[in-house]
Parts: sequence; C-alpha cells; structure tokens
Amino acid sequence: MKDEADRGQPQPLRERTKAYALRVIKLYGALPKTAEAQVIGKQLLRSGTSVGANYREGFRARSNAEMAAKLSICIQELDETAYWIELVIEAGLMTDTLLTPLLSETNELIAIFTSSVRKLRAKGERGSDSL
Repeated sequence: MKDEADRGQPQPLRERTKAYALRVIKLYGALPKTAEAQVIGKQLLRSGTSVGANYREGFRARSNAEMAAKLSICIQELDETAYWIELVIEAGLMTDTLLTPLLSETNELIAIFTSSVRKLRAKGERGSDSL
C-alpha cells in the first residue's frame, strides 16, 4: 500500500480533514436543541465528518482514476457541508462570525481536492494515450 507521501499528498491534509471533522462535531454540539437546528445539524454532521473518511479511502485506491473518484466524493461532501453551514447562518441558528472560519476552511478544502482531482485525471489521460 502506498502512503500519502508516495502519492504526492502531504501528510498534514490527513490531519487537516480529521481536525475539520472535529470542528463539525463541535459545531453540532453547540447548535440549539430546537427540532430544526437538530435536523440541519445531523445533515451537517454526516457530510462534514465523511470528508476525512473518504480522503483516507482514496489512498487505498488501486488506480489514479479510483482515487480521483474518492476525492470527488470529498468535494461533494464539502459542498453539501457548506450548504448546511449557510443554512445555519441564514436561519439565524448561529452567527456568521462563529461560522465564517469553518466556511473558509470548507472552501479551502474544496479548492485543494479540486486541484488534486484535476491532476489525477490529467495523469490518467496521459497514461491512456501512451498505451
């Protein structure tokens, strides 16, 4: 099994996605105990904590294409998490001041994973041309 350094991905991203999940867990715990906040919170919790798990699964991939597919799931989950964070803010369940840093981290991770997927797909396209 190749480790993250072999795949060109820095080890800190593994830690960063875990820290992201922990922040989402804390956010869920801080939400009001109203029915609407808890429904939104559970969705946020599911999508936000799955990012790190999908990232790790990507490194068990058998090919660059399979890894790109897993990282694409990370992008989808991050985008969904951004949506739930925006709803929390716009519904007035928490202030944007508290959630802006988490939303910024969400967008940064989306950018990182998008770049990684593009690179992996480009490698795959070059690889198939040479066959």
